[in-house]
Amino acid sequence: MTRPAESAPRRAGSPWLIARKRIEGTPARLYFFPHSGGSPGEYLRWAEQLPEVEIWGVQAPGRGSRIVEEPLTGMAELVEGLVSAAEFGEPAVFFGHSLGALVAFETARALRAAGLPGPSALVVSACPAPDRRRARTTVHDLPDDELLAVVHERYGGLPPEITADPALLELIMPYYRADFTVYETYRYEPGEPLDVPLHVVGGEQDIPADLLAAWAGHTTGESSLTLLPGGHFYFRDPAQHARLVRLLTEVTAAARN
Repeated sequence: MTRPAESAPRRAGSPWLIARKRIEGTPARLYFFPHSGGSPGEYLRWAEQLPEVEIWGVQAPGRGSRIVEEPLTGMAELVEGLVSAAEFGEPAVFFGHSLGALVAFETARALRAAGLPGPSALVVSACPAPDRRRARTTVHDLPDDELLAVVHERYGGLPPEITADPALLELIMPYYRADFTVYETYRYEPGEPLDVPLHVVGGEQDIPADLLAAWAGHTTGESSLTLLPGGHFYFRDPAQHARLVRLLTEVTAAARN
């Protein structure tokens, strides 16, 4: 079966969106928006557990094959670049973790404002609602060694093969710094809530439940809150990963129907 032209993402060659597999026909599509300093590659590997879903990763400048590009440091320019350079196929579900949750949310709002197809559902993970974010000490302007200490404290640090290689550290630190800048300078602008299902997931030892539950006010559609054992990266535990994949399977199946 050939894929209907109208169902395929335009600008399939856009560097903003990458995929390891394509599914013929009109499958549900799941777009992953990575966390601060994260790579879409971690999420693309989930395709093995979601065989009936077309998996896409959002790849911002400074990541992966775009490593030589200057990373973006503002939410507005990040979302504008993504929306202008790549169109999302339908039906689509957006999943964003941590910073990625805010980027996914603002991308959905920008697509709606531009009259472009957006997600049929939104899944946000490990991030307070945009109007309820916790105040934290600004870290994006810290020296590299101090910023690395923050990454270690909050997220468990970087792999030893990276921290032991000064050249590699010099290569990746700019996009960690850029992502922290995006997060810390982001300011929520009130607007009409989305009108799609919005599902919130978080670790029980991470963000307070009330800050996660406040996402419900950002949609007129159904909403849900799922708390799983663990911290900020609860899904790196195999059992919690399996539970999250089951949720994503249910959400994408509903989007397809």
